[in-house]
Amino acid sequence: MSISRRLFLTQTFGFSAAALLAGRVAPSLAMEPPGPEFLRPDGPSAHLLALGDFGVKKSDLSRQRAVADGMARYLARENIRPDALALLGDNFYGGLGRAGVDSSRWLSNIESMYPAPAFPCPMYALLGNHDYHDGGGSVAAQLEYGRRRSRWTMPGKWYRFDFGADERALATVLVIDTNFVFAGGLSKAERQKQGVWLADQLSAKRKTPFVFVLGHHPVYSGGSHGDTQKLVEHLDPLLRRHKVDLYLCGHDHDLQHIEFNNHPTSFVVSGAGGARARETRERKNGAFARAVYGFTHLEVRPDRFTVRHVDANGATLHAFTKTAEGRVTAGVVAA
Repeated sequence: MSISRRLFLTQTFGFSAAALLAGRVAPSLAMEPPGPEFLRPDGPSAHLLALGDFGVKKSDLSRQRAVADGMARYLARENIRPDALALLGDNFYGGLGRAGVDSSRWLSNIESMYPAPAFPCPMYALLGNHDYHDGGGSVAAQLEYGRRRSRWTMPGKWYRFDFGADERALATVLVIDTNFVFAGGLSKAERQKQGVWLADQLSAKRKTPFVFVLGHHPVYSGGSHGDTQKLVEHLDPLLRRHKVDLYLCGHDHDLQHIEFNNHPTSFVVSGAGGARARETRERKNGAFARAVYGFTHLEVRPDRFTVRHVDANGATLHAFTKTAEGRVTAGVVAA
């Protein structure tokens, strides 16, 4: 996808309320000014749209509908056929009830919300903490629904898929269940089994230019929940050791991008899919944070990938590109 509008980088640092209201973007020290990576249309590319924390109750679908419609308009305007839709958890606030896989919420929150004509691609779903809050019935139903439908894809609580274009895999995507961070989520045995699986996957020889990990809870966050200490202790060392390129999550109801000097992983939060937005907080490593409804567009090419945070009106609020060598270039699209 080519971008015809001019890109610029602001020089204001921080997450103060005034800066957020002014729409400013703060680069971290690890970033470089915008370069041609944003503009070059050469080479095959694959497109994944991501959003989390969207599964609001039937009585209050307006915000989820606004984001879903905004995604569809964005795809049509940019002439993009998505290769995947990543659903980052909290897929059903309040659960699915006794109806389970036959609940009417599958139609209202999923099938008619993200219709196949607009999103003709797999919907790779993972589990959030609210998906566990009904005693596990919603978890079982979501796993079962994936066996019945072609687009909803949840073969397990953790799984892998390869993502690419023109029959070429460009990224290995490891989907994990981070719900061991609270009581009542992933069991101890499941956590241990997932940990072995994740370590094995990350230790294997790379077959794609990039490796992404998707979970529900943020490792680091400038949102209302802050950092998730258990993930800082147990997941971050794996991300560092195996040079994971991107960690993408939800949980905080906002859009964020965090970079650390000398850290191989970019941290992106996309939890603005429909649940009520919450104000962000200041953090020194933050490149961007906005309490707004929207989604994330991940475009992957053989030599780089680009992440764009887009609001429900289709405006790109923040974007960054990362090369296979780990160079990060950040900018925003001018109005």
